[in-house]
Amino acid sequence: MKILYAASEANPFIASGGLADVAGSLPAALQKLDAQCRVILPLYSSIDEKWRRKMKFVTYFNVPLGWRQQYCGVFTLVHEGVTFYFLDNEFYFKRDRIYGYFDDGERFAFFSKAVLEMLVHIDYEPDVIHCNDWQTAMIPVFLNVYYRSVPKLHDIHSVFTIHNIQYQGQYDFAVAGDVCGLPEWAQGIVEYGGDCNMMKGAIEECERITTVSPTYAKEILEPYFGHHLEYLLRSKSWKLSGILNGIDIKSYNPKTDPNIVEHYNAADPKGKAVNKAALQEELGLPAEPDKPLLAMVTRLVSHKGLDLVRYIFDELAAEDLQIIILGNGDAEYEDFFREMQDRYPEKVRFVCGFVPALARRFYAGADLFLMPSQSEPCGLSQMLALRYGTIPIVRATGGLADSITDWDSPDGGNGFTFQSYNAHDLLGAVKRALGLYENKEVWPQAVKKALKCDFSWKNSAKQYMDLYLHI
Repeated sequence: MKILYAASEANPFIASGGLADVAGSLPAALQKLDAQCRVILPLYSSIDEKWRRKMKFVTYFNVPLGWRQQYCGVFTLVHEGVTFYFLDNEFYFKRDRIYGYFDDGERFAFFSKAVLEMLVHIDYEPDVIHCNDWQTAMIPVFLNVYYRSVPKLHDIHSVFTIHNIQYQGQYDFAVAGDVCGLPEWAQGIVEYGGDCNMMKGAIEECERITTVSPTYAKEILEPYFGHHLEYLLRSKSWKLSGILNGIDIKSYNPKTDPNIVEHYNAADPKGKAVNKAALQEELGLPAEPDKPLLAMVTRLVSHKGLDLVRYIFDELAAEDLQIIILGNGDAEYEDFFREMQDRYPEKVRFVCGFVPALARRFYAGADLFLMPSQSEPCGLSQMLALRYGTIPIVRATGGLADSITDWDSPDGGNGFTFQSYNAHDLLGAVKRALGLYENKEVWPQAVKKALKCDFSWKNSAKQYMDLYLHI
């Protein structure tokens, strides 16, 4: 089975969020199941020079995109047994950021068309192209409209994964013809509500739709989560399934992680206390080993549940604990957490930014990890927290509901959950977690249980293989 995994970002080359973690680790897990999985990405100028030096030039060609003929160069390298392709066009990808430009629709329509055009020019014939989010959503559309008559591409299957349905690639309808170059008869494929909606096109044209957790696959069929695509998805529910994401347990491993100060594991967890002390010192908090350390590592946007945190923050700070936050995003939340740090200098620290190495020290040094998300398609941070022996407190939505079971449930659990999007339900869950922390006999058992949780890609990769084999 040959799979071409198309994504707009992937670790360790370029990343802005969870998609990069998935694209950087799922293909390697598929390889272990005897699949031949290759990954294809744009060659952004921000990809580090150390990777560029390892790349080999393969070929170049022109990509027809509407009335344009755009150059595309193909480079490749092998990383940890997986072949990566990088598509080069400086007009589109020599930018300071990955996303956020007025012509993103054109940039990723080009990338989608170039993926298929590359297959015409190189000696590789995948059985499945696995597309991810709106940036690759035009691949199934272009495949069916333009490339089914090409013998090499005639029998290729397409799978489309929705990582976050909120971002759909919506543009003025003129983009369908002028930018994407779709003939008039095919433009209805991407038309939705009078706009050109690239994700809608993929939903229509791909053979299987997946999303990143079983619960999220159900949630997006409802208006609250579906962002106006729920009616379309209900009509296509026969080809929709949810497969929970995994994490890269080799990279995220408290026994070997070079970013933390002391290594540890479930058999010998003493090093976690050392990491807590080091993190308190690094952040300038009082060295109080017996005081619970509550962490958040998050984008500072509303759907992460920050309004709940803001509403009960003073009550939270009244508890006997320390609170640390790492993240950036909307100015109102950045300003709020700065104000809280000033108000509670002995209890609160806020680090504004995206600092991956520091995030790992948060996972390793904290006792509790807070994710009160309004919506969370999958979430990886709760799994990473458990990987480092830190107990999650989450709202039971999306992948959080599929990965975290409440400690007080009849069969026990691995964290604390609350159901309603309510600030005091959140506070209640935190207080129950603090109660467990105070139980000095049971708390070490909870930490060991967390360290033993398995969120590797092993099981999820098997589900993807089964999906590919039964298209």
